[in-house]
Amino acid sequence: MGNRPKELLDLLESVARQDELPVRTVLVGNGTGSLPEGLPAWVEAVELPENAGVTGGRNAAYARLRAAGDVDVLVDLDDDGLLVDTDVVRRIADLYAQDPELGVVSFRIADEHGQTQRRHVPRLRAADPLRRGYVTTFLGGGHALSMPMLERTGPWPEEFFFTHEETDLAWRALDDGWRILYEPALVLQHPKTSPARHAVYYRMTARNRVWLAKRHLPAPLVPVYLGAWIALTVARTRSLPGLKAWFGGFAEGVRTKCGQRRPMRWRTVWTMTRLGRPPVI
Repeated sequence: MGNRPKELLDLLESVARQDELPVRTVLVGNGTGSLPEGLPAWVEAVELPENAGVTGGRNAAYARLRAAGDVDVLVDLDDDGLLVDTDVVRRIADLYAQDPELGVVSFRIADEHGQTQRRHVPRLRAADPLRRGYVTTFLGGGHALSMPMLERTGPWPEEFFFTHEETDLAWRALDDGWRILYEPALVLQHPKTSPARHAVYYRMTARNRVWLAKRHLPAPLVPVYLGAWIALTVARTRSLPGLKAWFGGFAEGVRTKCGQRRPMRWRTVWTMTRLGRPPVI
């Protein structure tokens, strides 16, 4: 969005330090004037006329890479992140070479002190952020996606704009038979933040939560999932304006369309349950 020029250039420098360089590096500017000057020659810049959100920006990069036809794995990195190790690209390539059914690899997000927030561990039991394993969702700040998987599942849900877009893609990937690996050895350094810093956080979180359920859950699980999240939100939220915005977003999600409904198979529900997170929490 053009509001973190120094952090962005630091990130690009960390990409350039990789011992195995990516085939292509695409930088998407979400809105006119969002791209900084002085970008390296190896960066392919795509500037959108207006802010298309997290989902629209990532889809623009995916479209560029798909058209090029020479990329097998797509890696998304937040513009205020930093690759602290120089072997990240090589490690990712090795993981996908070893497992043709690997759809998504989730990085570990850590601050400058090496600490990982609980919300950045993609499992319910998050006491140990260094525990590697297969999971049911992944982290938006740093992850890798199989291009063949995206061909089968489709790209990001653009109408989501921001929040829960990773879960939407993860559920589609799991239902199509792909695996999601949380690999804590792949680290993206990222400042410690709260998602509530975004003005639209509460509304979009609730709206997109309803859309997730309407799009992907078997009918009997929809009220269970949404009921659980209503209870959790009321118990956790300390901001009355935030709570009001959340319920406004929830109502918006109920009354608005969310794309085509394709409920996951019960076999996928069981797979997610075995992985420790049934799709009701």
